[in-house]
Amino acid sequence: MSEQVTYDSVEPGTQVPVVSYPVTRLSLVKYCGASGDFNVIHWNERIAKLVGLPDVIAHGMFTMAQAGRFVTDWAGPRAFVTELGVRFSSMVVVPDDDAGASIEVSGQVEEKLDGNLVALALTARSLDTKVLTRARAVVKLP
Repeated sequence: MSEQVTYDSVEPGTQVPVVSYPVTRLSLVKYCGASGDFNVIHWNERIAKLVGLPDVIAHGMFTMAQAGRFVTDWAGPRAFVTELGVRFSSMVVVPDDDAGASIEVSGQVEEKLDGNLVALALTARSLDTKVLTRARAVVKLP
C-alpha cells in the first residue's frame, strides 16, 4: 500500500508513475465469476476467433477496474474516489500463455478543485495501444 497522498502535497502537473497490471486467462475467469459476465469471448479462444476477434479479450470493465485500482493505490487509504470515467478505445487481447497481457496505467494531476478534490488524467495502454481514452478520476484527499 502506498503512503497517504494529501491535498497539500500535490500540484497540477504532478506525474503518477506507470504501474503494470498483469492480465491472464485465469484473472479473466475470476472476473467472470465476480461480475457475472460470462460472455464466452472473455474465456473461449475458439468462439472469440469465430466472431472475428484476434483472441480472447479482457472485459472493458476489467480494464476500467485496473484504472480505478491505480487511483486508489496512489491516493492511499484515507482518500476516496468520487468520480471515475473512461471511454473504451481498444481491446486488451489476452493470449493463452504464461505471460498473458498487461495493462499499463499512468496518471497526471490535472487540477486541484475546491473541497480537497483532485482531478487526475489517466492513461491506460496494452501492447503500446491506448485502451482507455478520456480517462479521468476525481479523488477527495485528506
